[in-house]
Amino acid sequence: MARTLSQWLEYQQAVHPKSIDMGLERVGEVARRLGVGRAGRHVVTVAGTNGKGSTVAFLEAIARAAGLRVGAYTSPHLLRYNERVRVDGVDADDATLVAAFERIEAARGEVPLTYFEFGTLAALLVFEASGLDLAVLEVGLGGRLDATNLVDPDVAVITTVDLDHQDYLGHDRETIGAEKAGILRAGKPCVLAEKDPPSSVLRRAYALGAFAIRGHSDYLVEARPGGWRWREPGYRIDLPDPGLQAPAQRDNAAAAIAALRALDLPIPDAAIRRGVAGARAPGRLQIQTGPPQRVLDVAHNPQGARQLAQWLAANPRPTVAVFSALADKDLAGIVTPVQPHVRAWHLGPITDAGPRGLDVGTLAARLREAVPDAVLHAHASLAQALSAATEAAGTEGRVLVFGSFHTVAEALAAE
Repeated sequence: MARTLSQWLEYQQAVHPKSIDMGLERVGEVARRLGVGRAGRHVVTVAGTNGKGSTVAFLEAIARAAGLRVGAYTSPHLLRYNERVRVDGVDADDATLVAAFERIEAARGEVPLTYFEFGTLAALLVFEASGLDLAVLEVGLGGRLDATNLVDPDVAVITTVDLDHQDYLGHDRETIGAEKAGILRAGKPCVLAEKDPPSSVLRRAYALGAFAIRGHSDYLVEARPGGWRWREPGYRIDLPDPGLQAPAQRDNAAAAIAALRALDLPIPDAAIRRGVAGARAPGRLQIQTGPPQRVLDVAHNPQGARQLAQWLAANPRPTVAVFSALADKDLAGIVTPVQPHVRAWHLGPITDAGPRGLDVGTLAARLREAVPDAVLHAHASLAQALSAATEAAGTEGRVLVFGSFHTVAEALAAE
């Protein structure tokens, strides 16, 4: 009997003993059996600790505004798995994904694949069949051993490098940077969005002969009245503020512009302006007017939390937080920057993440240790936490929902 998409996803979570099993040998073997071809006429792969999804959104929006046919593969999803595979801004339907999974299952034989590896292969099959001008691939974890690294990109983008997933990637920026630099290719451009990327990334680029295009050096991001300017020798463009909030979004949009220019695609200035202003990525400082105002942000590591705190400082309003996080995250590093901007924390458990989920009692104890002066309220569910925070914020306040994709997804589902 044919499986539904939901049944396929349940099967994929059970068919491999590990949720994360990094390496390209298994997934590469299945890709060879499938005869996976080119994902698109041009391919951009995006890695980084934070900013990957937003940079993909800018790439997609600008290229589509220029009339190109664009596919985007992102993860994780918020409400529906289909969000992970888009062609021309439209999520893949169930039947398309199921057909891809059936092909993968028939080809893999006894080769075990993880949930993410199934999804990556499915995206590549969908894109190959879609006649894309541009395929944009978001790295899931790291870069060197991530399933997306099966594909040789025409341009690689590394947004930021900071501490996250240390159990898999290493415990310092240099080691993590070396993993992310695994997506670089010899003789191909690589956009490094950070002003000061780890030396491990630069060494890898120079060793390969990859053409490094460095943010705030080879191209500049300049503030100007009513917007900002992207500039490199011989070219500049004045731009509106990005459609996505957060201080880092200019850097993310700038990296997307640099990547597209490195591809030498026919992108008119008007398309760049429309794409920068029109890009959307749910859960990235997503503001709902209310009342009370509600801000949803998937910040789930210290770097993301610092960006969120910077935005809160620039946009003051009485704020109540709804928070939860996965057990393997640096909770102190996440909550400490945000604490000065929050009057009270409403906590709930994450119940749909398997062993990575965190019960609310443990969450409250860890937050109490990290921010002893915080006002904490523990709830049996995130839905209850959201309801209590909404009541506490009142009509003039703000409810901030953050800490995990799971946390934001539950808030979106409750609308």
